[in-house]
Amino acid sequence: MAFNVLISDPLSEEGIQVLNQQDGIHYELATDLTPEALLKKISKVDALLVRSQTQVTRKLIEAAENLKIIGRAGVGVDNIDLNAATERGIIVVNAPNGNTNSAAEHTMAMLMALSRKIPQAYYSLKHQQWDRKKYVGVELKNKTLGIIGLGRIGAEVAYRAKGQRMNIMAYDPFLTEEKADHLGIGYGTVQDVLKEADFITLHTPLLKETKHLLNEEAFEQMKPGVQIINCARGGIIDEAALYEAIVSGKVAGAALDVFEEEPFHDNKLLELSEVFATPHLGASTVEAQENVAVDVCQDIIRFLTGGIVQNPVNLPSVPKEVLNQIEPYFNLAENLGTFLIHLAREVIQEVNIYYSGELAGVETAPITRNTVKGLLTRHLGEHVNDVNALYLAEKRGIRIHENKTSTTKGFTNLLTVEIVTQSEKRRVAGTLLNGLGPRIVMVDDYSVDVTPKGHILVIHHRDIPGVIGKMGSLLAQYNINIATMQVDRADVGGDAVMMLTVDKHLETKELEALKQLDEIYQATAIDL
Repeated sequence: MAFNVLISDPLSEEGIQVLNQQDGIHYELATDLTPEALLKKISKVDALLVRSQTQVTRKLIEAAENLKIIGRAGVGVDNIDLNAATERGIIVVNAPNGNTNSAAEHTMAMLMALSRKIPQAYYSLKHQQWDRKKYVGVELKNKTLGIIGLGRIGAEVAYRAKGQRMNIMAYDPFLTEEKADHLGIGYGTVQDVLKEADFITLHTPLLKETKHLLNEEAFEQMKPGVQIINCARGGIIDEAALYEAIVSGKVAGAALDVFEEEPFHDNKLLELSEVFATPHLGASTVEAQENVAVDVCQDIIRFLTGGIVQNPVNLPSVPKEVLNQIEPYFNLAENLGTFLIHLAREVIQEVNIYYSGELAGVETAPITRNTVKGLLTRHLGEHVNDVNALYLAEKRGIRIHENKTSTTKGFTNLLTVEIVTQSEKRRVAGTLLNGLGPRIVMVDDYSVDVTPKGHILVIHHRDIPGVIGKMGSLLAQYNINIATMQVDRADVGGDAVMMLTVDKHLETKELEALKQLDEIYQATAIDL
């Protein structure tokens, strides 16, 4: 059988050669198509290969009668309507690994240029100035490099920095002390990295929790003379706070490849001589462009020839009768995972998922993927999806176990998720109630009845008179309205849990105020 592949954006020749060498694959390179021309051509195409230029809209997907797979030669898929593709059973693949080496090398180039003030010295020479004393730098040897985010790129940076005989202090939500020892690097919290590092490099996705991770408070915790590198995402650094930290002398320099606004106009950071920047060049090497082209073309060939793709982005289609049976559990499963990860106080080592009652008799693999997706998304962001969640968990050393039992504890169906860390287990259970929808019915060993949506506040506290009143009065001071409340206890006067739904998200200062109450052990805000 022959398959037609349309390449609608410029692509490295190495990728095209991969297609050219495969029997049964006919490709057409047409990079100057108007949206109207592409719409006419798409009906006979089996695979569409794009970069960032082509907009793969719902209208285009619905016109693609034979389309089976869309390949994005790069990481981001913002230009592809994933929902429309999934609804039509069209798989989308990308190439997330092809630029790892390029981004790591760019980070090291920025680090070394920053330490020796190379861009500033060159600029001085360009202006006919010879001032050696002004551009005295520092050696990297024996300095501490703080790495926030030890995924693929962060780990490659650590490997290279050790070659420069630097000391490494790293934080990652999936990094354990044992794993750090194995890698020969220091292990700590974000605060440990901020306090100990001479240089700090960022390698996290941009999420709600990493937005302005380096802010005024963070800069205050750092060593005087610290230097900052960001080749990850704009927005992780509060640019106004960085500006003030440099002007005050707390931060000695910064090397930036990414910005909150791209392209930007009149960014005042570039007015500072301590700052130099590049225009988002982390993946801009010949080799990286070749790698992503080859990776995505190989995935397209695997799929069209009956193999298994390596980098799927959306959920592959399942038989309709199976999907109708299990789809109602997807949202519940993801929300249980998201809920539980907020309660974890240590790195997750193991996840146990228990299917009880009717759930024990259905195909549960897609439900498990949604559960793990919910667990990982808080720290990995939109990079996690239903298809790659289990792979990403495995790469981070998290063991996933499914268990099925007919015991339901009074429910027709029950989904229980348990996480295991070095020193504790945390558990949450949920069900679907006829006519009422999803419910959280257990947190650890406490019985509750809460709809898993909106703003939820979980408070672990001592079971003594007055706690609810103190908590309610404190929330009232911050104009936070309580919608519902559930309370359960283990023993009279012992430990108890309070579950509240509130009308708005709780900020850090509001949570900290709750934790100051003597009776409260833990207060956690969860947005579902």
